[in-house]
Amino acid sequence: MSFEYLVKVPTALEIINEMPLTKELKSVKAKRDKAILDIFKRKSSKFIVIIGPCSADNEKAVCEYVSRLAKLQSAVKSQLVLIPRIYTNKPRTTGEGYKGMAHQPDPHEKPNIVQGLKAIRRMHLRVLKETGLTAADEMLYSENYPYLEDVLSYVAIGARSVEDQLHRLTVSGVDIPCGMKNPTSGDLNVMLNSVRAAQMSHTFVYNGWEARTSGNSFAHCILRGAVNQYGQSIPNYHYEDMMRLSGMYLERSLLNPTIIVDASHANSNKNFKDQPRIAKDILYSVKNSDILKKLVKGIMIESYLVEGSQSVTGKVFGRSITDACLGWKDSEKLVLELADRVSKL
Repeated sequence: MSFEYLVKVPTALEIINEMPLTKELKSVKAKRDKAILDIFKRKSSKFIVIIGPCSADNEKAVCEYVSRLAKLQSAVKSQLVLIPRIYTNKPRTTGEGYKGMAHQPDPHEKPNIVQGLKAIRRMHLRVLKETGLTAADEMLYSENYPYLEDVLSYVAIGARSVEDQLHRLTVSGVDIPCGMKNPTSGDLNVMLNSVRAAQMSHTFVYNGWEARTSGNSFAHCILRGAVNQYGQSIPNYHYEDMMRLSGMYLERSLLNPTIIVDASHANSNKNFKDQPRIAKDILYSVKNSDILKKLVKGIMIESYLVEGSQSVTGKVFGRSITDACLGWKDSEKLVLELADRVSKL
């Protein structure tokens, strides 16, 4: 046999019953969801900033980071909605390396999926309880979404998952905004087709059921840059790139047309220090185009307590063990600058 069955994984309902979302936290989440959805519905002129570690590898460090972010949210509440990036799965291009907390709750120990699923839910609940901020997570594995579906306010579909049929169909049943990234090839049609599929109703096998979805009218595009056949990064955050996508978007008559721009990954050639420059350049472009003002509604930033990155065996608290991130001091400065620029749009 090619598969060795190790441990029966608890259902999402079993883990949710073990760690339920309280009535008070449900109310907090409902208010957060409304504030975010109002931006997509054009009822709010605020700007979204999805910001946080490349990978949420340590509960204590993540909670410390988001507690700082919550204080910053209070300072920029008139201009920005800050969504902490708490990514509990880490895609690996070659399949090697740390795969995230859901897979490996302790990066120094062997994989333990059961404990990982419990760890990620416990972390999200703690963040919500301590800070009042609901988070974004990446749907790397569509079957993991039910374990967090009642606590998340935003979901991202990565460049390597956006062409996958099950991811598209799963998003069609999600009731929060889901960003579909352009694939690593940079093909905008692939991304737009994914948004179209996610906005439609579907019937398929999901979570052990024949399920029917209603379609997600808040599925939208994320520009994250591309990679050419030589492995070189090709940014797509410039004015011309966003205008090109805007034209293609509007031609398709998709619901709630929205663009989020990722200032990291191929857009920055993974140079974390370039993110502030890129983020400000994006807002400069938005300021000078009525079309972009209507469509571009947010930016993604990779940020942690300590700048840069370290190996899995590194011991610096709050420094990324995956992709390098902006440090807290520069992150705080950037968020305040973005708030000032948004106030002048």
